[in-house]
Amino acid sequence: MSSKTAASSSKTMASALRPSHQASPASVLFGQATLPPVVLASQSPRRKELLETLGFEPEVVPANVDEALFERTFSEPKALATALSQVKCRTVAKTHPNSLVIAADTVVVVDNQILGKPSSTADAERMLNLLQGRQHQVISSISVSYKGRSLTDCQTTLVTFNSLDPDTIAAYVATGEPMDKAGAYAIQGLAGAFIESVDGCYFNVVGLSLSTLRQLVGHLLSAQN
Repeated sequence: MSSKTAASSSKTMASALRPSHQASPASVLFGQATLPPVVLASQSPRRKELLETLGFEPEVVPANVDEALFERTFSEPKALATALSQVKCRTVAKTHPNSLVIAADTVVVVDNQILGKPSSTADAERMLNLLQGRQHQVISSISVSYKGRSLTDCQTTLVTFNSLDPDTIAAYVATGEPMDKAGAYAIQGLAGAFIESVDGCYFNVVGLSLSTLRQLVGHLLSAQN
């Protein structure tokens, strides 16, 4: 075979192997031609951004659950995160039965103490003083629902903070970043500079483990086929 013929053959093969159109997120992640409409049962901008990085355009429908009631009922961190993600998912799925509903909840735990969102700047400083210079747990539960069927899974990530002096903590709290975050920090924000190590899924700390989500949605959709 001449070099010109070989080159022509190679081009033909490459053209045949090249997809005729860009693959959709659904086909890449779940082996599905299409996905049902996706609804995020959370008002967290971080979770919405994570879904958007996967190519989804989720409709945001907050569940408006009384989280304080669940915090009084469930003292075990994993049970609390699981119960909250499940009730959020069920609540929104009632009005969106034909959509893929995704709900999540994240808790930060140190010394068996659950750290929620700080109620004040002083509370944020208290939490960060508990976390600095040591390791803590971040537990995130994800629940998904579609056409009356639902699945839930929970993952734990270990995060170690650098030692922080009071002035650094006060300056960080003054930025406002900690005020709507469990544990009073955002690993994807300024607080990323305070992190010594992460043992486990990074996105679990942000609030939505993408690998766990892929597995849950994949199982849920395959069961519908």
